[in-house]
Amino acid sequence: MTTLGGFLLYAGLIGAAAGLLSLVKPLRIVGIRSRRRGLLVFGMAFLVFAAGVYLPIGEMRAQPARTRLDEFAPVFQFYEVHRVSVAAAPERVDAAIRNVTPEEIRYYRTLTWLRRVARPGTHGVLNPPQGKPILDTFTTAFQVLSDEPGREIVLGHADGGRVVAPPGPEAFKAFHADPLVKITFSFRMEETGPSRCLLTTETRVYAVGTHVLRGFAAYWRMIYPGSALIRRSWLRAIRLRAEATTRWGISEMPHEACEGRPRS
Repeated sequence: MTTLGGFLLYAGLIGAAAGLLSLVKPLRIVGIRSRRRGLLVFGMAFLVFAAGVYLPIGEMRAQPARTRLDEFAPVFQFYEVHRVSVAAAPERVDAAIRNVTPEEIRYYRTLTWLRRVARPGTHGVLNPPQGKPILDTFTTAFQVLSDEPGREIVLGHADGGRVVAPPGPEAFKAFHADPLVKITFSFRMEETGPSRCLLTTETRVYAVGTHVLRGFAAYWRMIYPGSALIRRSWLRAIRLRAEATTRWGISEMPHEACEGRPRS
């Protein structure tokens, strides 16, 4: 539903904009030849946008729990998963996860700026200072719920309106409120061969409250394409750093690898 919902929301916004502009001057280039037709387009676009907001939202459950993420986010309505194979041992990948900076991810700050426009208040979390690891900045707003070096890192944030989840993994599990938005994400490393592993990043969101649920659904469906691109780019930067340190050693990493670009 995420992809379909996002398509409907964006189509509704574009159609509404075209309809409104046609009330001033019909956009004949797109087939709107009169103000009356512009009003009709606007009305239809509103219905399309509403359909994107009110698409069904179902709950998913991770049972039985197989990962630490499953323990902290067993029930959720929204999620995204991205994976990449890395030619490096899990400990190298773990180190890369903790040290990747925004400068290693192409268009990172542009994409996070666009996301901040959609959800004000996330700027400090998504845009760390120059040269500072992204993960370090995330921990200013997200709790570290589980940290098993070389295996899995789980972070979470739960917002119950005027209160947030108290610190501590068990408190995070037990925290329930109405309204509520509980966001949990992880990096998981699985060894698949000698000096090779599969790196997975997964995000899960659980929302409570009719208005919160519908509002977050619209937000999620709109930002998903950009969020997915950020996550894939982040994984690519981790892979490049981990594979570069495997080949060159941390103190000998080539400048191109540090910037997340292949050598020419």
